[in-house]
Amino acid sequence: MTEPKIALGTWAWGDTASDRYFGDTLSAASLKPVVTAGMANGFTLWDTAYAYGQGTSENLVGELLAPYPRESYQLSTKFTPRMAGTGDHEMADMLAGSLRRLRTDYVDLYWIHNPDDVEKWTPELIPLVQSGKVKRVGVSNHNLAQIKRANEILGEAGIQVSAVQNHFSLLYRSSERAGIIDYCREHHITFYAYMVLEQGALTGHYDVDHPLPAGSERAKVYNAALPQLTKLTAAIKAIGERQHASIAEVATAYALAKGTTPIIGVTKEKYIASELRAEKVSLTSAEINQLEDLAAQTQVDTKGFWEAPMI
Repeated sequence: MTEPKIALGTWAWGDTASDRYFGDTLSAASLKPVVTAGMANGFTLWDTAYAYGQGTSENLVGELLAPYPRESYQLSTKFTPRMAGTGDHEMADMLAGSLRRLRTDYVDLYWIHNPDDVEKWTPELIPLVQSGKVKRVGVSNHNLAQIKRANEILGEAGIQVSAVQNHFSLLYRSSERAGIIDYCREHHITFYAYMVLEQGALTGHYDVDHPLPAGSERAKVYNAALPQLTKLTAAIKAIGERQHASIAEVATAYALAKGTTPIIGVTKEKYIASELRAEKVSLTSAEINQLEDLAAQTQVDTKGFWEAPMI
C-alpha cells in the first residue's frame, strides 16, 4: 500500500479528563464520522501512541478501524522510553499492549518516540521486525546524529530507519536547518512533520480576539503568542484566497512543498475535505520565501517541552 500524502494524527483523541492538553475529550461516537470520511477519501495512515492518554487514543483507533479490512489502512504507533519500566522486555511489552488496543497482530510503523537512550532501545526494534509484528521502524524527536546512529545499529541486522517524525512547521524549522530533511531525502526516508498547524495557532480559528480554549495546556503555550502571529496569518490568508484555500490548508501545503508528509490531527469530519484541498494548493517560491520571512519575524518559539534542540 502506498503512503498517503497526508497522515492523520490522533494525539488529541487521547485527551482525557485528567490530561487536558487540547481542552476537549473525544468519544468513539463523535470520531466515527472522521474515520468514515478519512477512509473514504484515501487518508489511510493513522498515527497514534500509547503515550496519547495512556492507551486511550489507541483504543479509539482500534475500535473505529475494526470494521475495515486490515490491509485497507496503515497503523503507526510508538514506544515511548520515558514511559518504560525497568523490566527486560519493555519495548516488546509496550508493543503487545498497543497491538491489543489496536486490535491487530502487526503495526505498519513502530517508532521510538524520543531519543533518551539510542544505544539501549534501538536494538530492541530488531526482533520485533523479525517477528513480523512490526513492518517498518521510525524514530521521532531524534537529531541528525541520533538518526544516523539508529540507522547504523539497525543496519547490522539488514534493517533501516524508514521514517523520521519531528516537529516541523512554518514556525519551527529546526529539522530543516539541521539537515535532517535533506538527509531523509537522500536516504529515501519519509519525513513526517507533526504540529504543522501548531495545535491550532496556524489554522485561522484562533487570534487575539478568539484565543485557544482556556484551561488547556496548548492555550498556555500559544495564546500569549497570538499577537505576534497576526501578520503571518494575514499573509497566509491572502495566499489562500487566491486559491480558494483556508489558512490551515495553506500551512499544510507549505509542509508538503518542503517535501514532508504532514501528520494532521483531525477531530471533525469537515476537516477531511480540508486536507483534500490542501493537497491541491500550489505555492510559488516567492510565496514560500514570504511566509518564511514573516514566520521568522514573529520570533515565536514553539519547541515542545518534550523536545531537545535539533541544532
